[in-house]
Amino acid sequence: MVRWMALAAAASVLAGTALAAPPDPVARRAQALLARMTLEEKIGQLTQLGAEVPGPNKEKPDELIRAGKAGSVLWTIDSDLIARLQRVAVKESRLGIPLLFGYDVIHGYKNVFPVPIGMAASWDPALVERAQAIAAKESWVSGINWTFAPMVDIARDARWGRIVEGAGEDTFLGVAMARAQVRGLQGPALGTPERVLTSVKHFAAYGAADGGRDYDSVYVPEVLLRNVYFPPFQAAVEAGAGTVMSAYMTLNDVPASGNRWLLRDVLRQDMGFKGFVISDAFAVQSLQNHGYAADRADAATRGLQAGVNMDMASNTYLTQLPTLVRQGKVSMGVVDEAVREVLAVKLRMGLFERPYGDPARKEAVFNDPAHRAATREAARRSIVLLRNEGRALPLAAALKRIAVIGPLGDSGEDIKGSWTVEKGAGVTVLEGIKARWPQAEVTFSRGGDMQRAYALPWDANDGKPAPALMPAAEQQAELLKAVEAARHADTVVMVLGERANMSGEAASVASLALQGNQQALLEAVVATGKPVVLVLLNGRPLDIAWADAHVPAIVEAWFPGSEGGHAIADVLSGAVNPGGKLPVTWPRSTGHVPAYYNHNLTHANEADRLFTSRYSTDAPSSPLYPFGHGLSYTSFAYGEPRLDRSTARAGEAVKVSVSVRNTGTIAGDEVVQLYIHQRAGSAARPQRELKGFQRVQLQPGAERTLTFTLGRGELKFWSPVRRAWGVEPGAFDVWVGGSSAAQAHAEFRLTP
Repeated sequence: MVRWMALAAAASVLAGTALAAPPDPVARRAQALLARMTLEEKIGQLTQLGAEVPGPNKEKPDELIRAGKAGSVLWTIDSDLIARLQRVAVKESRLGIPLLFGYDVIHGYKNVFPVPIGMAASWDPALVERAQAIAAKESWVSGINWTFAPMVDIARDARWGRIVEGAGEDTFLGVAMARAQVRGLQGPALGTPERVLTSVKHFAAYGAADGGRDYDSVYVPEVLLRNVYFPPFQAAVEAGAGTVMSAYMTLNDVPASGNRWLLRDVLRQDMGFKGFVISDAFAVQSLQNHGYAADRADAATRGLQAGVNMDMASNTYLTQLPTLVRQGKVSMGVVDEAVREVLAVKLRMGLFERPYGDPARKEAVFNDPAHRAATREAARRSIVLLRNEGRALPLAAALKRIAVIGPLGDSGEDIKGSWTVEKGAGVTVLEGIKARWPQAEVTFSRGGDMQRAYALPWDANDGKPAPALMPAAEQQAELLKAVEAARHADTVVMVLGERANMSGEAASVASLALQGNQQALLEAVVATGKPVVLVLLNGRPLDIAWADAHVPAIVEAWFPGSEGGHAIADVLSGAVNPGGKLPVTWPRSTGHVPAYYNHNLTHANEADRLFTSRYSTDAPSSPLYPFGHGLSYTSFAYGEPRLDRSTARAGEAVKVSVSVRNTGTIAGDEVVQLYIHQRAGSAARPQRELKGFQRVQLQPGAERTLTFTLGRGELKFWSPVRRAWGVEPGAFDVWVGGSSAAQAHAEFRLTP
């Protein structure tokens, strides 16, 4: 430590300053190291290379790393390659600064958990934190020390492919999930053993793209940014997130990766972020594509000055900044500031002391039975029972003949969802049902293909050529085989939805309809008259209005991960009572999106039939299923909410208590949800806003009283009139229940 302090002092003298040494030991070490660096080495710390991608002059990554021209590497999970490149950085470069190895570890590494929207459907932040801690451990032993997660974008349009990667439409739920993911992946502080650095993305409002089209422009007023889109990022920052990823798109005509207001004024000044910002892939270079930067030099200047510390993959900083600094077009101070923040994160991680993972333990960690069991538990808790007319579920234990029908029924890759790290099949629905009903004759029929209505020339996830489309005659033959299988079964389990690569990045859709021949297959099987259960594997709400009217039981399983087939069979059999709830409003059709529950009231009473902004001639305005919806094999009764006071001063807390009783015959989980509405103030407020939830398990006949606190954090909002956060006096409505359609009501008033 004395050596670091001496270097810092020497640097101060050489710079002709009388600055005192930074009081923080990490800051002192970063400053001392910075003082020893050449301009090229500084810019290297601001550069992220592809692991096997040649440099700007066809250099191998090893050469650039050896020369100190890389701060991070991405696009590899090869443990041997990672270890080799890290040795080059630590042992062969002049300063020995270790590398960050980044990868998209989104919902598990070897053992895959449900996709994030599915995990959000658990309404169980503690579960999410445990799952991400497992993902972090598996990543760390492999040599990956940085994940580009969590994605905390609020998404109100189901056409947007990356809705699968977030927590849905609600800010309060999104805040809880953002906090849990950062704590799980990163631990209580940077440097927690066997945890990884997080990169919270995509800052900001990326999920509000025009038409749900990935990468497209976003136009969101500041009032919505402050109240809806920013809070999950704020929560992640407060949980200690070490890095934030800037978004691809333009926000109100300014690209997010060149937006000084966004990255400096909001992120650093308002939110207090102390880590560093990484661009999304090629986003700095793409400032030209937006018509914002004139050329690559201008893109480098704008990106760095806006607050992007590290350029992901485009080599724009690497090739442009040395000349720009020497010409005086970019100040050394701006470069030093950016580098210092990168070094500080590496130091706080303990990367200089522990630069390597532990590949020797990799197989033992991967094969830890507790990890695999955790994926099954997470999948069970994420499944949502959407419909169960006539108690069609659970299925009888004594079933003799079960037909599993649908192209997803036997797909071990698709059941894991997009953004999986290591290849390998998960447990399929077919396998899960066979294991749960060993005495039954279980048959499988694809029933056709799931080809896209519009076939891309390449697969959006891995660049492979798209499979040839199945001819219509073959589709029909497959459909007829499935119908025949249904006729010979006691019960049919139809597994429909999306393939893994139909949700995720670059996977937006124009229609939420079931793709391929799935709708025709569903209707043909239902026409046999046999009992049908529909299981959905998907990353977004789909148009299932016909199914809701004709299929008695519908199970939303999302993409449930490695143990998905077992978890689904657990729920279908009744071995597990489903308790998941929707983190999104489920639209009736594509024409209902964007769909979200917390919209503002209109000029007329919502019940007024004459003056309405709602659909009036061709469809109901209500959603197919409301936000927070989810059924159970038991039933629950709510008492009237009780408040500890009917009047309080603005800034004081109001406590709300409610009793919940299991009125059925089996144990079950209920997610008790609390919503509020402020009736008047300096700005109109949403008709309902989630401000509390608790998932509880109750035995048959058991009753429990839950208490929620409505304090400043729950009652404040950013007013476009006052241009500030605050709690305003006025009357408030409170509802408590099992979804956003809750009816149990109370009210209170805040006074000045």
